[in-house]
Amino acid sequence: MTKSAQNQPFSKWRSLLWPVHAHELKKLIPMLLIFFLLSFDYNVLRTIKDTLIVTARDSGPEAIPFIKVWVMFPTSLLLTWVFLKLSNRFDRERVFYIVLGGFLSFFFLFAFVLYPNNDLFTPNKLVSWLSSHLPSGCKGFVSMVKYWNFTLFYVMSELWGTVIMFLLFWGFANQVTKLEEARRFYGLFGVGINISGVAAGSFSIGLTNFIKTHSAIDSWGITLFWLNATVIVSGLLAMFFFGRLNKILRRHPELGNTADTPLVKKKMKLSMRENIRYLLSERYILFLVGVVVSYNVVINLVELLWKNEVRTLFPNSADYNLFMNQVTVGIGILATFASFFISGNFLRAFGWTKTALITPIILFLTSIGFFGCFFLKGYGPQTLIAGVSPLVLTVFFGTVQNCLSRASKYTVFDETKEIVFIPLSQEEKLKGKAAIDGICNRLGKSVGSVVYQVLFLFCSTITASAPYVAIILFSVIAVWVFSAINLGTLFNERSRQMGEPDPSEKPQEQSALAS
Repeated sequence: MTKSAQNQPFSKWRSLLWPVHAHELKKLIPMLLIFFLLSFDYNVLRTIKDTLIVTARDSGPEAIPFIKVWVMFPTSLLLTWVFLKLSNRFDRERVFYIVLGGFLSFFFLFAFVLYPNNDLFTPNKLVSWLSSHLPSGCKGFVSMVKYWNFTLFYVMSELWGTVIMFLLFWGFANQVTKLEEARRFYGLFGVGINISGVAAGSFSIGLTNFIKTHSAIDSWGITLFWLNATVIVSGLLAMFFFGRLNKILRRHPELGNTADTPLVKKKMKLSMRENIRYLLSERYILFLVGVVVSYNVVINLVELLWKNEVRTLFPNSADYNLFMNQVTVGIGILATFASFFISGNFLRAFGWTKTALITPIILFLTSIGFFGCFFLKGYGPQTLIAGVSPLVLTVFFGTVQNCLSRASKYTVFDETKEIVFIPLSQEEKLKGKAAIDGICNRLGKSVGSVVYQVLFLFCSTITASAPYVAIILFSVIAVWVFSAINLGTLFNERSRQMGEPDPSEKPQEQSALAS
C-alpha cells in the first residue's frame, strides 16, 4: 500500500461513518470485536452491582460511598500494583490473559458459591456489634460489612471498567495505534461500546422478563446466575479474538505504531512510586489528572442522589434492575448516535479542546435541571402537572442527565482522554495509563465518596446532604474546565511536534507554526 493510497481522502459519507482504509481492517475489526465484548460485560455488570447493593435488605445507596473508599480504592491500588508487576515480567498478551482470567474466575465463584450461600457467609455477630456501636450516619458501613460478598462483586464489577477496559484494552490500543489513525478509529471504538450497551441492556431486559414470567421462586437469583454466565462466555470470546489480533500484528508489523518501535523491545521496570512521581512532576499529566479526577467526583456526587430516588420508586430488585437496564439501552442509543455523528467528526473538525469541553458543559446544564427538580420534591407541591409526583419528575430528569452524561463519557470524554496518551513515548504511555486509570479514576470516585461520608456524619441522610453536594459539584466542574483548557494547549503543542496540528487552527496559523 503506497503512501498516496493511504492518504487518499474519503467520500463525504464514508468520512462521516467509516473513515477506514481497506488495509486497516485486519487490525480494526478484531479490536472492535474485543471492545464490544468487554463493553458488553461492563454494561451487564454495571446494572447488577448497583441492584445487589441498593436493593438488599437493610442496605441502600448509602453503602456505596463506604465501599468506594474502604474497599474499592485500596483494591484498585493493589490491582494497579499487580498489573505493573505483571507488565515487568510478562509481555502484554500474557498480562491480558492473566488479568482477564482472574476477573472471570471471581464471577464464576460468585455465581456458584458466594451468592447461593449468602446467608451462610453473613457475619451476623459482627454486624450486630457494629450496629450498636456506630452512629446512624454509618449505616452504609454496616451494610458494606453485612453483604461483604455483594461488596466484592460491586468492587470487581466497577474495576472491570478501570482495569480491563482502560489499563488492558485502551493501553494496548494506544500502543498499536498511530495518532492519525486514532483521530479516525477512536470514534468507532465509541460506537462499539455504545452498541454493546444497547445489546447488554436489551439482553438483560429480555432475560429478566422471561424468568419473571416462567419462574415464581427467586426469579432474581436465577437471572443473576445467567447474567454471570453470559459475562464469563463473553470474556472468553474476547480472549480468543485478542489472541487472533496479536497473531495478525506479529505477521504484519507495519500495522502497529511504528513511532514506538525503537522502544518496544526495551525492558522497562515500572513501580507504583515511579508512577506517582511521574504523575506529580509532569504538567501534561497533571492537567489530565484534573480532568479525570473532576469527572469521577462529579459523576459520583450526582449519581448517588439519583440512585437513591430510583430505589425509592423501584424498591424491588428485579424492577430496579429492569429500570437500570432500560437506562443502559437509552445510553447506548444516544452514545451510538454521538459516536457516528459527533465525537470523531467533532474532534477532526474543531480540535481537542472544544471536544473535551462537551462533557463538563453537559453535566453543568443537566445538574441545574436535576437539582431544581430534587429541591422541588422537598419544598414544592406533592402533585404536579397531569398528576405527576415530584419523585417521578426527579427520577426522570436524573435519568436524562445520566443518559446524556454517560453517552458523552463513552464517546467524547473517553476519546479525548485516550488520544492524549498517543504523543507520549512508550514508557510515558505505560506510566501515564497506570497512574491515570489505576489511581486517578479511583481517587476521584473516592473523593466523592469521602464527601458523602463527611456529610452523613452531620446530615445523616442523602436527601439532607443534597444542598452541600450541589455547591461542591459546581465548584469541581469549574476545576474540570480549567484543566481541560490547559491540557488542550499542551496537547496541541505536542501534536504539532509530531506533524499533526490541531484541526481547529486556521491554515495560516498552521503554516506559520510549521515554519
